[in-house]
Amino acid sequence: MSHHPKKITLRNGFRLRGNVLILLFGFFLVGLFLHYKGRTEPVVAFWNDVRELLGIRRGHADRNERNPYQAPEPRTDEASEDRTDKATKPTDNEASADGSATAENTVGDGSSGQKRTSGKLFDFEKQVDFILPAGLSNDQLVRHEGYTLRYDEDLKNPVWVAYPLLAYEITGDAEREGSSFMPDPAVEGGTALPSDYTRSGYDRGHQAPAGDFKFSQRLMSQSFYMSNISPQAPQFNRGIWKQLEELVRAWALRDGGLYVVTGPVLREGLPTIGRANEVAVPEYFYKVILYCRKGESPDIRMIGFLLKNEPSRERLQTFVVPVDQIEKATGIDFFNKIPDDLERRLESQSPADMVDKWFF
Repeated sequence: MSHHPKKITLRNGFRLRGNVLILLFGFFLVGLFLHYKGRTEPVVAFWNDVRELLGIRRGHADRNERNPYQAPEPRTDEASEDRTDKATKPTDNEASADGSATAENTVGDGSSGQKRTSGKLFDFEKQVDFILPAGLSNDQLVRHEGYTLRYDEDLKNPVWVAYPLLAYEITGDAEREGSSFMPDPAVEGGTALPSDYTRSGYDRGHQAPAGDFKFSQRLMSQSFYMSNISPQAPQFNRGIWKQLEELVRAWALRDGGLYVVTGPVLREGLPTIGRANEVAVPEYFYKVILYCRKGESPDIRMIGFLLKNEPSRERLQTFVVPVDQIEKATGIDFFNKIPDDLERRLESQSPADMVDKWFF
């Protein structure tokens, strides 16, 4: 009998401790849900974080995985047109204003909403329009305050969009709410219309993302011109493409500033959407990023990404490719004002070398 109360106490104590453990585990699960609910692939993101926590890192060969998508052949040129002044509220991953000031390397002081660069520049960076790729014969060059683009009026897509991305531009009070997608009045033959995308099954996908212009409401609004938009599969636009945009912003914050050239891979025979226009739906999208630092420890880095226009669970490192490969796929010559020897060296780097230099 003297032992019986002890057994009850132990049993009740066990129940108490068990309930506390269950309660704590419930809080843990709620915390995990709140932390990962915004991720595109929450289970994959959780597992990657666990691997990092346990010190399980991808091996050199693993990081050098090949892009699972074969790059298409370069396109050839053709042409057509249409135009309107309608505007549509944004419904996807990324703002409404006028103006077409230049987006060269150094403009303004930042406080006015214009772009500027800071620090010492290499001689090749000082050339006018250093960031712009070599031109294609029949495509129109369009300048806005935050970015410059070359537009294909036949395929109703930007060929490329280029801009310097500086750390101060990523933070600010600019908001997307109340802004509209709209045709670009600077494009002579007219852009696609917002209505060309309506009920098409594709998002209006930004090339220069609205989030890169948080420092200026006007410049963010100009990112909603249809000249900056391409058809993107919804889960691609809101998933792996958005992750890449966020990564580029993180690098700009880390390094102080980058040069970005981005766009679709265009070619003849692509499927189309649209009511008033035939808007080509790209199979692939690319980003080419350059970092330059002149000083006591000069640093010049370049990296390329090539992604298929479809959802993906792969890590972003998987889509790193030599810039030469993107040039072959697009027919575009990126950063051609860099001295030839240096340009060849940067553009021919292996994916493993680029991952080692950028993902740290």
